[in-house]
Amino acid sequence: MARSFLLLYTLSPTDSLKSLFFIPTALALTSSLFILFYIYSTSNLFNQNPHHFHRFGKYPDGVLDNFEDLREFKERKVAEKETIFHDHDMFMEDYIKMNKTFKIYMYPHSKNDPFANILLPVKFEPEGNYASESFFKKTLNNSHFLTNDPSKADLFYLPFSIARLRHDPRVGIKGIQDFIKDYIFNVSHKYPYWNRTGGADHFYVSCHSISRIAFKKAEKIKLNAIQVVCSSNYFLSAYVPHKDASLPQIWPRVQDDPPNITSSERKTLAFFAGAINSPVRQKLVETWRNDKLLSVHSGRVHTSYEEALQNSKFCLHVKGFEVNTARIGDALHHGCVPVIIANHYDLPFADMLNWKSFSIIVATLDIPFLQRILTSISPDEYAKLHKNVLEVRKHFRWHVIPVDYDAFYMVIYNMVFFQLMWFYMADQMGDK
Repeated sequence: MARSFLLLYTLSPTDSLKSLFFIPTALALTSSLFILFYIYSTSNLFNQNPHHFHRFGKYPDGVLDNFEDLREFKERKVAEKETIFHDHDMFMEDYIKMNKTFKIYMYPHSKNDPFANILLPVKFEPEGNYASESFFKKTLNNSHFLTNDPSKADLFYLPFSIARLRHDPRVGIKGIQDFIKDYIFNVSHKYPYWNRTGGADHFYVSCHSISRIAFKKAEKIKLNAIQVVCSSNYFLSAYVPHKDASLPQIWPRVQDDPPNITSSERKTLAFFAGAINSPVRQKLVETWRNDKLLSVHSGRVHTSYEEALQNSKFCLHVKGFEVNTARIGDALHHGCVPVIIANHYDLPFADMLNWKSFSIIVATLDIPFLQRILTSISPDEYAKLHKNVLEVRKHFRWHVIPVDYDAFYMVIYNMVFFQLMWFYMADQMGDK
């Protein structure tokens, strides 16, 4: 770069002007060639045995030899679509190992700390829209994953609560950035763990959308640490899929047993009620407000919200201020198949769970075709979706004392999965 700038000064004015446009173009082309060469030299796409690249090794060239092969291929694809896990055997194998060895160190704080209400688990049952954030901390404190020995820790938990910072009059919206900056400064100077990795083995948990701007004065958290957040919008630069993890926003139902209403008892095709706080919801209400099959409401319904969910075959999760709401959890709890209308939403546990097996994902542009999409689903197809909803909903439920395969365990597994993925990638890079 130094030689390039020096060259500009030694050329004539006309040549300098031409060079001004030529040099960035040349640098861009050179960089592109370098990136392509790097991908070629490191990617398994070009180097591995083709029999290992295809999911079905029997057909390494992507060519089906005869009708029997075609039928077997279709049967496998159908079976793959019907199961709620992408790979249940792999999940179980890693899940067992996780329970035996995985440990988390939570930075300790005294009950006398002036910000104990922000840093320690709450003493009451978590409640409200952002309960997932408090549930995780409280449940972790009651789990076998927590260790007091940092030398045994696989991950380090930064226990501040964004939601409680937001509502603490000593901090508030304007003070969150300084609080986080000071917290990281103190942790990195009091303990050696942050500085070893630049925070890459640290994580925080937040269900409040304000977390997007909370780290403007502590960029290393956003860039390096694992962000376990409800607002998992991969269209925004604040969230990095496969480094960060999507936290399900779930309204707490600690005491309630999920209702078990069969699909045949559900008379309404689809249901939505909520504030019109986004162009997507505006479009939905304008299009389907008076429809006979789709029950779409602006604001609250005058009848029971729970009964409306239980009486509907499909329940609409529609992007509001953020891509996430508690409606997916509401739908699953009441045995209603979620219809997700929220572009760029990195769905919770998407690396493990096959969302197509228990939900319908609709692009916002397809809102005018929503009724046609839903009525085109056959009774048999709906029965499979409904069956999978009843099976998967245990993964979207919090418990103060963790229960196997509940939301807490799934969040932990999600972070373990990403760690394994990055270790694998680093190992593959080292073999090149």
